[in-house]
Amino acid sequence: MKSNYYAVLSRMKNIYRWGLMRNTRRETLTEHSYEVAVIAHALAVINKERLGGSADPQHCATVALFHDTSEIITGDMPTPVKYHNPEIRDAYKRVEKVAEDKLISMLPQDLQKEFLPLYNPDEQTEKIVKAADRISALIKCIEETEMGNKEFKAAKKSIEKSVKELKMKEADIFLSEFIDGFSLSLDEQN
Repeated sequence: MKSNYYAVLSRMKNIYRWGLMRNTRRETLTEHSYEVAVIAHALAVINKERLGGSADPQHCATVALFHDTSEIITGDMPTPVKYHNPEIRDAYKRVEKVAEDKLISMLPQDLQKEFLPLYNPDEQTEKIVKAADRISALIKCIEETEMGNKEFKAAKKSIEKSVKELKMKEADIFLSEFIDGFSLSLDEQN
């Protein structure tokens, strides 16, 4: 069976995030998914090595790579719209689920079972990927404000608060040990 699944996924590079905001540098869904995967891997490693948890870093990273693939079909809904009220949020979650099911159905039948856990992760993995997604958004805000873009000032404050409200030790450790580096120049990072 021929499948267009991976050709469709490659279109993530054509979807830009932060559509309602002026950006000094546009970010694609592909870039975002990679960054979320790296951060999710880090959070899972912290969970496992520092906190004695059972998170699987490779699985968390893989789930993160696929976490926004439904946006190929739905587009990137701006956060203020998506979470404006519970009705919109719940309706959008149903739309995302339909889009995910459509993507899975594009795969050959014998491969679909391997993708189901990526689109329906366990609670711990989902929590880690959600935290990584928020941290990635915070990093974008830091980068934009460091470039003098005041457009991201309020978003930075709000997202930083939302990460802390997760009350997730892994995220707190990541922020404590790694987030400051995103405010530094290349020379300062070295």
